Order: sequence, then structure tokens, then C-alpha cells
Amino acid sequence: MKNITYTTNGTCSRAIDVAVDDDGRIISCTFCGGCHGNTQGIAAMTIGCRATDVIQRLEGIKCGHKPTSCPDQLAQALKQLV
Repeated sequence: MKNITYTTNGTCSRAIDVAVDDDGRIISCTFCGGCHGNTQGIAAMTIGCRATDVIQRLEGIKCGHKPTSCPDQLAQALKQLV
């Protein structure tokens, strides 16, 4: 198992705690801060998914005029684990 506490940049959330099992599947994901309903939903939807698939789907998503988003920041965190 690999895990990380990733400090986000450019989003309302401040950090993401995420863990990936030895097969590359996400086993836990928690956002600190941000829009609670949205980040809780994103986290719940990723549990059991392959980290590489989540990176492919979420990387590059923007939030309004910001160049990044909470989903994009999760992808950046996962890239450090795989």
C-alpha cells in the first residue's frame, strides 16, 4: 500500500489524503476543505478504481476561471503514487 497527504494548489481544498493498494486501486480518499458535498462525492466515486483510470478521467478539469480543480488536484496526487 502507498499513501500520500498531498497539499493542493489553486483550489479551495487544502489537502488530499489518498491511499492506493498494491494493485493500483484507490482504497481511501479524503479531502480537507473545499466544497464538502462535491469533494465527498469525488472521493466516494474513486474508491475501488484504478488510480491510472482516475488520473486519465480527472486530469485537466478546471474550476470556473481557475486553471485547476479539486478533481485535477486528486489526479496530481495520484500521479505521485503510481
